[in-house]
Amino acid sequence: MSLLRVDDLTVTYPGGVRAADGVSLDLAAGGALVLLGESGSGKTTVARTVLGLPGRGAAVTGRVRLAGTDLLGLDERTLGRIRGRRIGYVPQDPAAVLDPLRRIGPQITEVLRRHRVADSRRAARADALRLLATAGVPDPERVARAHPHELSGGLRQRAAIAVAVSCGPELLIADEPTTALDALVRGRILDLFGTLRTDCGIALLLVTHDLAAARRIGGEVAVMRTGRIVERGPATRILADPDHPFTTDLVTADPGADR
Repeated sequence: MSLLRVDDLTVTYPGGVRAADGVSLDLAAGGALVLLGESGSGKTTVARTVLGLPGRGAAVTGRVRLAGTDLLGLDERTLGRIRGRRIGYVPQDPAAVLDPLRRIGPQITEVLRRHRVADSRRAARADALRLLATAGVPDPERVARAHPHELSGGLRQRAAIAVAVSCGPELLIADEPTTALDALVRGRILDLFGTLRTDCGIALLLVTHDLAAARRIGGEVAVMRTGRIVERGPATRILADPDHPFTTDLVTADPGADR
């Protein structure tokens, strides 16, 4: 069953810059789709447009549907309810979603209360600890009491993931979520996404330039270049035996590839 369907999406910025050009995607409920490409390929523009945040001055055409609901036709208030409640977002830098002046626990409980997922402060606090544990935080109570700057990069990203999945979204969008992490922590975060898919049924849209991340996530891969999708299909096939010359260049240039 299709959860997210993007049809002929085009995003043009002032000056005629076309960051996405006729992009079409299909992501099944509980599935994984990796948007793979170099910097400036348009993959983040596509992800943020799905969130209803294409950027100032953007002209958007096409269709973006979440379980049949056309997101491009919704007003900001309605989109605000969908973001967080039905679509979770994990950015490259956790500082984009974590308030540096507030402790982690209250930040999660605020999201739960705002979207009316928890009916009391006590229930929200218990849920916050549960969510941190689900995100692989080894000591949820300590982390809940901490400010973001008191945590390592990996723990900050896990806290951001806990915020993103706090309301049980159908879709999780992760935009280069492991770029600033070391290899060991990067692998653990990617494995966490797999756990969220299998245990919670959350579909994943991962934006990355990292072929190793794409291999680890698996699922489907859509390769982007200059705003267009040049190749898509199962990750196992695309990354082992690509058809398009650009994808071939990406795979050949990957130092982690087996050749």
